[in-house]
Amino acid sequence: MSNTDIEIVVDDPTAPEENSPAVTTNRSVDVVVSFGLLALALVLGYDNWRAGASWDSTGPQPGYFPFYLSVILGLASLYGIGAALLSRKEAGETFVTRAQLRRVMAVFVPTLLFCIATQFLGLYVASFLLIAGFMRWVGKIALWKSLLTAFLFSALMFVTFDIVFDVIMPKGPLEAAFGY
Repeated sequence: MSNTDIEIVVDDPTAPEENSPAVTTNRSVDVVVSFGLLALALVLGYDNWRAGASWDSTGPQPGYFPFYLSVILGLASLYGIGAALLSRKEAGETFVTRAQLRRVMAVFVPTLLFCIATQFLGLYVASFLLIAGFMRWVGKIALWKSLLTAFLFSALMFVTFDIVFDVIMPKGPLEAAFGY
């Protein structure tokens, strides 16, 4: 019996399309990230040079080791830029397709909104909204299950952190209304 006779193939209906157009290439991403790291190295190098990047009578100044680490980061970034621009192999390789980017953004955007909402609504309400939203729209789970799970998780987090361990967590108007 051959392997193909016993192989079970299951199609994933949520898998991205195979013929989705490319958004960017590996080379582009490598160059952009390397330039970003080079900019970071320059800022860190300048700041640590200002703080003192040499030896004095008591030993190294506060910026000595961080300055040289930023020099190493800068050199590595320049190497990354050069390697990406000279590489023929990565020139045409797809880094991400439109369908893949859409799936990543389906997670990134709500998570970013969660971070912003935490500042105004508090951790527990923002967590409730994030969990319920993910379960409903990404997971396609029934509304009542999504709301119940999000409520139970947020309530369990509140009891665990605020009541049992007495940890200070970001709170919003709802917690203030209940005296917390």
